[in-house]
Amino acid sequence: MTECNQSSFGFEASGRREIVARFDGGTISSDGGAFLLRQTDKRLDLLRRLAECFLDGRNPLLIEHTILEMLSQRVYGLALGYEDVNDHEQLRKDPVFGVLAGREALEEPLAGKSTLNRMELGTGANDRYKKIAFREEAVDELLVKVFIESHASAPAEVVLDMDTTDLPLHGKQEGRFFHGYYDNYCYLPLYVFCGDHVLCSRLREANHDASFGCLAEIRRIVTQIRAAWPEMKIVLRGDSGFCRNELMSWCESNGVDFVFGLARNQRLRKIIGQQMHEATQQWNQTGKPARVFSEFEYSTKRTKKGGWDCARRVVSKAEHIDGKENPRFVVTSLPREQWAAQVLYEQLYCERGDMENRIKEQFSLFADRVSAGTMRANQMRLYLSAMAYILVSGLRRLGLQATELAQAQVSTIRTKLLKIGAQIRVSVRKVWVSMASSYPWQGLYQQVWENLRC
Repeated sequence: MTECNQSSFGFEASGRREIVARFDGGTISSDGGAFLLRQTDKRLDLLRRLAECFLDGRNPLLIEHTILEMLSQRVYGLALGYEDVNDHEQLRKDPVFGVLAGREALEEPLAGKSTLNRMELGTGANDRYKKIAFREEAVDELLVKVFIESHASAPAEVVLDMDTTDLPLHGKQEGRFFHGYYDNYCYLPLYVFCGDHVLCSRLREANHDASFGCLAEIRRIVTQIRAAWPEMKIVLRGDSGFCRNELMSWCESNGVDFVFGLARNQRLRKIIGQQMHEATQQWNQTGKPARVFSEFEYSTKRTKKGGWDCARRVVSKAEHIDGKENPRFVVTSLPREQWAAQVLYEQLYCERGDMENRIKEQFSLFADRVSAGTMRANQMRLYLSAMAYILVSGLRRLGLQATELAQAQVSTIRTKLLKIGAQIRVSVRKVWVSMASSYPWQGLYQQVWENLRC
């Protein structure tokens, strides 16, 4: 049977010009800006150290794709918008990814989807096919180490933000539970950030509350930070889901300050009755939202199931808005001499809302792609997304400083700076990357390139 391959395709003319399309452009990539990420990794030395967190039980004589090469494929792929291992069945032949992965022989393909999948599913047990496994404690240590290395000198203070989010499940994955608040079967990962830096990305089942396991993570992170900066002042910040006596008592015993949201109840509402009355009167007079701040010592009642060990400082916001009351409370170890009530609430506690933007950026890097069958494999996917975030965040911090994208989201950086159409030509001694001459941010690209070379 004769197979006919059409070489050109005609389309409706544009004015007097005939439109002819052909597959004769050579090797074209949509990821011409990805080499900026590679340069960022050279500065951070991230992927090499990530590869050292893995155990490789394969026969060295039979290895075709190294762990570093495969991890580079996955992390760069996530950063560039390729969410799944299936995408690498085509990307493995892309010379751009060959360069990113450190492949010497660019004519040889990278690892395919099956090989990458076996790496993700490794458990560390003796298995005929899955002989690669990651060491969770080593990856956790690397996340904090990269944060410490990002500072030329010890800062006077760091604020650690804790929060959780939901990752919906759509199958029968291990650890599958229904969560009433999110009205879905999901995982509830715990994230710890310090500004733009991710320090913890821990996958958890949804049959626990937000604070589950957070003390162990905070203890680990604080210990590692203080090993580098012994005199560091550390403030822990979170919403009311983390307001637990065990965590607050540990902070008080270990010189860590905290500011947590405190869930409303009738007893607290009664304490600020006078302030709520004042806020209501102000709203009646002006028709505008009214806030009255106050503070007091407060302790929960001791019961067999728990309660606070001691009385603690509580800052209240008695607010009347849109014709209804909106009281809020935070509990803190910070003294009133340093933080007045209103300043503590509006300037310190409310700043934790920025962490939600950092979590959204994890979704831009497909942290919600937890479709593997086991918790361990999905934890690895969470780690890979966190590493992709560190790369793009590092590009933002090192390369985009003092530019229009200095505060840009990950998705914006990807669209404007990394997804550049380019023709790729590979010779014996060079890889030529001919990027689109119509690219509108060439000046920005040059500035980033110069910053990363410093």
